[in-house]
Amino acid sequence: MASSSYSNPPCAACKFLRRKCLPDCVFAPYFPPEEPQKFANVHKIFGASNVSKLLNEVLPHQREDAVNSLAYEAEARMKDPVYGCVGAISVLQRQVIRLQKELDATNADLMRHACNEMASNTALPGTNPGQNYSGSPRGSSRYSENNPGYYYPSNYNPWSGGPSGDHDQGGGSSV
Repeated sequence: MASSSYSNPPCAACKFLRRKCLPDCVFAPYFPPEEPQKFANVHKIFGASNVSKLLNEVLPHQREDAVNSLAYEAEARMKDPVYGCVGAISVLQRQVIRLQKELDATNADLMRHACNEMASNTALPGTNPGQNYSGSPRGSSRYSENNPGYYYPSNYNPWSGGPSGDHDQGGGSSV
């Protein structure tokens, strides 16, 4: 009765290929026996021989990343045979672009809101933010107790500056 010195269960690759898993098996570290579908997908898309050659050409510290990339691409090709992972990347890029546009629109709305808020909180000296720019709540041209020290006629517009561009042209005078 001959006993094998290698008692570990065969890796998923050797089990799938129905061969004896040797201690120096190039697939064993990357295709554990509990993940048989991972190797089945990679084998169906790339072929065991090609994967073996690739793993032997890649530096040992890069092999795990290479296998993960192969497994991801193989799974993507199983779902989408034409585009594979490029299709998934394209969908994600379109989503990023859409979300960036949404973020830009939201930031523009936020800036507009902040500017409107600042404009509504900015009043002429001696006016209350709740009053209009005529100096009184009802737009009359008389002196208001809420606006002591300033008199503005009802046609005064502080943003136009009058016909000459001078703010004193509005006809208002200080009391």
